[in-house]
Amino acid sequence: MLCGMNTKQLGESAAEKWGVFVVEDDPRARSFFEAGVRGCNRLRWLGSASRMREAIGWLQTTRDAPDVLLVDLGLPDGSGLDVIRAAVARFPACDPLVVSVFGDEDNVLASIEAGAVGYLHKDAAPEDISQTIIDMKGGASPISPMIARRVLEKYRSLHSAAHASPQAEVARALTPATTPPAGRALLSGREHEVLTLIARGFSYAEIARLKNLSVHTVQTHIKNLYGKLAVHSKNEAVYEATRLGLLPHLH
Repeated sequence: MLCGMNTKQLGESAAEKWGVFVVEDDPRARSFFEAGVRGCNRLRWLGSASRMREAIGWLQTTRDAPDVLLVDLGLPDGSGLDVIRAAVARFPACDPLVVSVFGDEDNVLASIEAGAVGYLHKDAAPEDISQTIIDMKGGASPISPMIARRVLEKYRSLHSAAHASPQAEVARALTPATTPPAGRALLSGREHEVLTLIARGFSYAEIARLKNLSVHTVQTHIKNLYGKLAVHSKNEAVYEATRLGLLPHLH
């Protein structure tokens, strides 16, 4: 596979290949990424890990610096954010690209802050992942359109949110809410608490602090409720939960 190269680039590729390491717990996704990398003569497969600790261990001991890190966020033993931080700390030239089922603003912004240069939603992942990687190494910052729109909406809402009283929001979030019994049956008690705080505009870090949980535990609850509600983002979760009567009227 030439991966969209012209003749000059083809000659240059003989001397330069981008090394790619993948962190993904879904075997099918790992196989897809591996096939894409191995099928492109401008990329080099370095290996993969299915857990956070495994990935960080590899990053700490490898002598083969990765040029690209493809990473999921929801790993069985932690967050892909920690893997991104470990990668850019040891290998500043490494470009992390998130490919995740999470499509909400909190995860996108947290990934960018950690060092990611691109963010793709799994449902919108390109068929030719190798070309996406090469474009990224050429200076592009790939991001799924649906995610880009949500990030823009998040920034537009910052001005109005800045005028809200933080103390009032915390007090409101901690006030017990009355939920129909049918709603409780769909979500666990903790999932409902997390969803209610999401609906009130709290970030994952703030929810973790309010409920004395780790950010990873909060992400796990969110991943579970996304599955139960058949949604992929915070806004979709709030809309669907409201439609089903799982959320109280928020003031």
